[in-house]
Amino acid sequence: MILHKVRVYPSKNKLIKKKQLAWKIAEVASDNSKLNKFSVDMAINRIIDNSSVAIASLNRKAVIASREMALKHPKKNGANIFGVSKDKKFDCEWAAWTNGTAVRELDFHDTFLAADYSHPGDNIPPLIAVAQQKKMSGIDLLRGIITAYEIQVNLVKGICLHKHKVDHIAHLGPSVAAGIGSMLKLKTETIYQAVQQSLHTTISTRQSRKGEISSWKAFAPAHAGKLAIEAVDRAMRGEGSPSPIYEGEDSVIAQILDGKKALYKVPLPKKNSEKKAILETYTKEYSAEYQAQALIDIAKKLNKKIPDLKKIKKIDIYTSHHTHNVIGTGANDPQKMDPNASRETLDHSIMYIFAVALEDASWHHVKSYNKTRSNRKSTIKIWNSIKTHEDKKWTKKYHDPNPKNKSFGAKVVVTMNNGKKFIEQLDKADAHPYGSRPFKRENYINKFNVLTNNIITNKERNRFLKSVQNLKKIKSGHLNNLNLEVRPKQLKKNSKKGIF
Repeated sequence: MILHKVRVYPSKNKLIKKKQLAWKIAEVASDNSKLNKFSVDMAINRIIDNSSVAIASLNRKAVIASREMALKHPKKNGANIFGVSKDKKFDCEWAAWTNGTAVRELDFHDTFLAADYSHPGDNIPPLIAVAQQKKMSGIDLLRGIITAYEIQVNLVKGICLHKHKVDHIAHLGPSVAAGIGSMLKLKTETIYQAVQQSLHTTISTRQSRKGEISSWKAFAPAHAGKLAIEAVDRAMRGEGSPSPIYEGEDSVIAQILDGKKALYKVPLPKKNSEKKAILETYTKEYSAEYQAQALIDIAKKLNKKIPDLKKIKKIDIYTSHHTHNVIGTGANDPQKMDPNASRETLDHSIMYIFAVALEDASWHHVKSYNKTRSNRKSTIKIWNSIKTHEDKKWTKKYHDPNPKNKSFGAKVVVTMNNGKKFIEQLDKADAHPYGSRPFKRENYINKFNVLTNNIITNKERNRFLKSVQNLKKIKSGHLNNLNLEVRPKQLKKNSKKGIF
């Protein structure tokens, strides 16, 4: 890996292209390096993972809305939409829009956390959509996905967005553009321009993940993917973009992030070296914010230890800065304590999640969030007894550069009415790559089977799993085999109409 220093330059000191971060990203994307076999296997795992959560969310409100928007943009030789017959095609940017929303809706796919946050699986829907429309092969698609993960993971390692309340989709736009460029084997110059426009157009605030969180949380990465597709299209037509987008005097860094005195260090692989960043990412066993994964495991263990949950006096959770300030009491969001809050809000309340997991010793992507569950009196009592605290030891472990040592866990102290304490801690979720039972192919397939049960037929399930696991051999023009269909009557519709 090469650690690239990124800082702001006055306009009068014209920074040559080859020294710009966007160019270096484009060089990595255009190098056509050998594909690492473990990265290939993981990319297939993540396609399975994305498909399972997308199918499970087909009839959720946000997904219905996005699908109905996309259905208004048919294209003879376009891309497929989850749930809809693979014989029907649509403009790839609109297919990416609805498929990306479906993947993100349940907050149940993969994650990578470092200086910033990300869900790298958000790269996959726009890449598949473009690959289907451009009649690419399975190997082409795999190259694009692995490149997109490489770029996003390393941007997340090097540049913190949330410090300035910028949403993490700002790293997603450039990674999707780089992935598409790699997949289509575009020239470095073209990818460079697409990366710049993608960043320029995907800057938005973190209000989408603050307070009363709305369905935009699901739409946001789909929006970034759609914009990235359009950026690549424009760049392929020979058009330029705001430059230098990272280092310029009025650039994203200068005016929105750390300012004109900023210095970021972004790692990127050497040209023509294998891309392995996807192996540092991790998926979710439970449909909840990633920092909640280890805490759900802790809650399940404490459920077996505590004889009477009704006698709990208080619960203290000692954890990292991020967990405390984003999904804990440090966020100071009263909505996180509201039994009638939206699912998206409860998903970002570790107090609610821990209370439910402690009582149920389990977690379900639908039942654990319904209003009956969130309004249970015993749950509310435990919920209100929980307080989170930042512990610098956990913050330090959260930012450890060694993937084996990086921790997203916590220490939990449950104090009973009689003063007795139950203590449990866990560095990593059990399903983490370095956890006690890391996810493997069979786990991804099991998750797929559970989430798609009673939604797709056994025949469709078997066909898809056979196709996706044979992705390396899928020839050009046959990537519609990655789509999953349901019976038309199963797809709900929205009675409200829009512009399209």
